Amino acid sequence: MNYRQVTPLLAGPENSNGELPSFDKLHRDLGEVFDAYQSSRWGYVTARVPLVLSDALHATQAAAGADRARAHALVALTYQAAVSVLTKLGETDLAWVASERGLAAAQLAGNPAVLGSLFRSVAHALLSTGRFQVGVQLTEAAAEVLQPSLGQADDTLWSIYGTLFLTGAIAAARAEDRASTNAFLREADIAAGRVGRDTNLMWTAFGPTNVAIHRVATAMELGDVQIALDLAPNLDTSALPVERQVRDLIETARAYSAHNRRNDALALLLDAEHLAPEHVKHHGLSRQLVLSWLRIHRGPRNTRLDGLARRLRLV
Repeated sequence: MNYRQVTPLLAGPENSNGELPSFDKLHRDLGEVFDAYQSSRWGYVTARVPLVLSDALHATQAAAGADRARAHALVALTYQAAVSVLTKLGETDLAWVASERGLAAAQLAGNPAVLGSLFRSVAHALLSTGRFQVGVQLTEAAAEVLQPSLGQADDTLWSIYGTLFLTGAIAAARAEDRASTNAFLREADIAAGRVGRDTNLMWTAFGPTNVAIHRVATAMELGDVQIALDLAPNLDTSALPVERQVRDLIETARAYSAHNRRNDALALLLDAEHLAPEHVKHHGLSRQLVLSWLRIHRGPRNTRLDGLARRLRLV
């Protein structure tokens, strides 16, 4: 939120930290941020993103010619990293600001994959503010923008395109729009077929398994608990980044809880905590699950539940 980052007109010599890092270093720094996010190390991400963003913004001011587009791409993707963690932490206003600025930078980058990534960030920000139907509309409009580039698309662009529809499917499910949910999942499935395997191109974690994770999540959003329970136990997410593995465990725990299998749900949430304590501690859904179990628990104390609640600072 540094006002000097709003426009180059306000950037003076005192805004610089010295010699600018090279593009290669900026790429490495950005990769470290996304790797940390995908490892659910959210404390690292929140501390590091502002520094990387500042360096990337300074690079755009100093760059010329083709380097300027490259610098804008780095700025856009750094904002995407910010949106990713801010939406998880419930910082919805900051997430919206970051998504808006990131999309503006992406349009200057001239790269369809970067543009698609930031479309998805805007969709995530809309989800975090409860604007689900608008998120559906954005998904449709963004897909139309990207479609002319698909004729010569590589696996990276297909991954970006597919993840856009996965985000849109969640928006549609929360809007109780079953038809759009199913249509978006089909589009994501087609994109996954084009890629043909689970990948992590441009940190998308995209492929058939991530599509399956979203089938479980959308089933839960639509109230189809049995469908979620039929799908979830058959998923092998071990090859995906930790963030995806933990998200799947939390969603499956949610399904078990809705089916009154709270002990099974608690076991999964404890597995998730073992993998990524910060993720479980700060994610809204895991906290909601634990609070609901505390409210309805009867009988002898459940030491595992009590311990988890203390670690999440809910008691």
